Amino acid sequence: MRLLHPRSFAVFALLAIAGSLAVRAQQVESATPDSTTNDKYIWLEDAHGDRAMAWVKEHNAATAKVFEADPRFAAYAAAALKIAEDPNRLAIPGLRRDEVYNLWRDAAHTHGILRKTSLTDYLAPQPDWHTVIDFDALGKKENVSWVNHGLDCLYPGDGLCMVELSAGGEDAATLREFDLHTGNFVDGGFVLPHSKQDVDWLDKDTLLVSRDWGPDSMTASGYPYIIKLWKRGTPLDSATEIFRGRPTDISDSAYTLHDAQGHSITLLHRGVTFFESEDYLYTPDGKIAQLAIPKKSGIDGLLDGRLLLEIRQDWTPAGSKTTYTQGSLLQLNLADVLADPAHLKPTIIFAPTSQEFLQGTSTTQSHLILTTLDHVRGRAYVYTPTKKGWSKKPLTLPENVTVGIVSADDKNDDFVLAVTGFLTPSSLWLGDASKGDIKQIKTQPAQFDASKDVVEQLEATSKDGTKVPYFVVHRKDIVYNGQNPTLLYAYGGFEVSETPTYSGYLGKLWLEHGGVYVLANIRGGGEFGPAWHEAGLKTHRQRIYDDFASVGEDLIARKITSTPHLGIMGGSNGGLLMGVEMTQRPDLWHAVVIEVPLLDMLRFEKIAAGASWVGEYGSVDVPEERAFLAKISPYNQLKPGVKYPEPFIWTTTKDDRVGPQHARKFAAKMEEFHEPFLYHEITEGGHGAGADLNEEARTYAETYIYLTRKLMDPQP
Repeated sequence: MRLLHPRSFAVFALLAIAGSLAVRAQQVESATPDSTTNDKYIWLEDAHGDRAMAWVKEHNAATAKVFEADPRFAAYAAAALKIAEDPNRLAIPGLRRDEVYNLWRDAAHTHGILRKTSLTDYLAPQPDWHTVIDFDALGKKENVSWVNHGLDCLYPGDGLCMVELSAGGEDAATLREFDLHTGNFVDGGFVLPHSKQDVDWLDKDTLLVSRDWGPDSMTASGYPYIIKLWKRGTPLDSATEIFRGRPTDISDSAYTLHDAQGHSITLLHRGVTFFESEDYLYTPDGKIAQLAIPKKSGIDGLLDGRLLLEIRQDWTPAGSKTTYTQGSLLQLNLADVLADPAHLKPTIIFAPTSQEFLQGTSTTQSHLILTTLDHVRGRAYVYTPTKKGWSKKPLTLPENVTVGIVSADDKNDDFVLAVTGFLTPSSLWLGDASKGDIKQIKTQPAQFDASKDVVEQLEATSKDGTKVPYFVVHRKDIVYNGQNPTLLYAYGGFEVSETPTYSGYLGKLWLEHGGVYVLANIRGGGEFGPAWHEAGLKTHRQRIYDDFASVGEDLIARKITSTPHLGIMGGSNGGLLMGVEMTQRPDLWHAVVIEVPLLDMLRFEKIAAGASWVGEYGSVDVPEERAFLAKISPYNQLKPGVKYPEPFIWTTTKDDRVGPQHARKFAAKMEEFHEPFLYHEITEGGHGAGADLNEEARTYAETYIYLTRKLMDPQP
């Protein structure tokens, strides 16, 4: 059971690539020249090397000097920190029996505390919280900047959990056994040293572990591919191997599913590529059998003896005449799976329409909670298994918002949804699936004045004629004169859906100052199901970049803005998008914010976890794909003598997912070409804006002061 994993609340997330790794040895190895490159800045790939860090320190100082010299910066930084530390912001609940757990950060706990209260008390205006783990105090005691990466807890809830502790926010973690009942780490309990690793409980005294077991035990992507059983009281190196994938896999792991009716199943998951996988049944006597499910599919849970399967490709099961459409949610009877995993007979639970697509699922004791996007507008339903199939009841929620599943409890039928919108402060709704009703229980106090703004949804036409929807947040009295400072954001990859979300930073530091904000639902995302994503895979990726440019051109054509007032922003895969747009269309933008980016697409497979994303981007080992990557790679497409907009590039040293190497090298090449840029590398924080609230707040302040200077201030 996953308890309070920070990344589980996707409705609040900004960046959403999965993946990881770059241990130091691999970083040094990746910094060795090979036949694919004559890269003069390859020395910057040594993430923690003295020479590279001296370069980082120099450019950090230069950028800080620029921002801090602006008389408005101190006020922006103070406003951002006030938002980050707001004591009245929502406490996101994790339901666990009759208790509610919450990970909380504030001025006194910048790395956070895990705390708990009763559900009854949580519903009160001021809950009486009890601290379970103080990560700041633990870090101070051990002299490590510990960041919580979540808890994996034993089912059915006797309180034993494996706590994931990350040093500085990197994806690799140390795991320690903790007892929620006593509030202490277990003396002599399970401890897994620092590694990229996956763990789940088989029973109270047995863990299923995949991790770095030593030489040749990690994939090219930096993930484990060997799964072992580890018994309590025995040395870790005595753990018994039960499954071995391949070094070419992305990642292999094991997990056990339970339902409230007492059913369970243990599965071994082999990640063949980022989007293709295999699942194997593991039985108590050690037998292994592959499930005959599509490679592009995922198991979403177990409910009343029914295994829930989401398919991302059309599927005609062996021996069946029925074809199930990609994006559907199916039921597999657990008894049939256990008896004969090679011959499965699915039935339909949910099928997508031309406008409505599956987004999330979670199970309570007897029901399924399901969320969708209906033309990028959130919907939620309660599904109930019956003897004749499944019944469906829509939940009554506000319109034109994003709806996400926060938590569900299988001891009863309680569940919590989050509702959010650009101008609608995020709220939490408690539902009872057995009754099919739901009520608002908490609302985020407004963090900015939205009374003057309005949201509308428009469409642009891409180069190939595809209609691309986008949201615009602007003043009600907007003047269509091309003078409005406008920030355009998108992600465009990995089937990640970008939806309206309330952001105090955006509202206070941009909208209140008269800025326009645009969110583009370009191809590559998941807003319109798997096909919308697949349209931009590998050598078809130019469609994504054309979609984004078409939105920019549409904003100009509608006279919402013009190039001198148009800026763009994106992170991670969205950082790659920014680099491509900057190099392909430098004439279209006046400001570019490039966050924790991929930028060198001819070496991305050799940097951090880059090899895991070949399914999305293609590989330099395939001639056709290499030719395309060379054509769009921002680092390789930077040219001398071209007038580029001055970008703000930020990354983190401890990002072991994408890595800081891309951002460094891109900035260094701009410097070689005497092109202006601003660069900031945060020392900690992993693949995000910082390891603590102070770092995060400063990063947002820098971002919006940069945009203000570029798009609102008079330009030379």
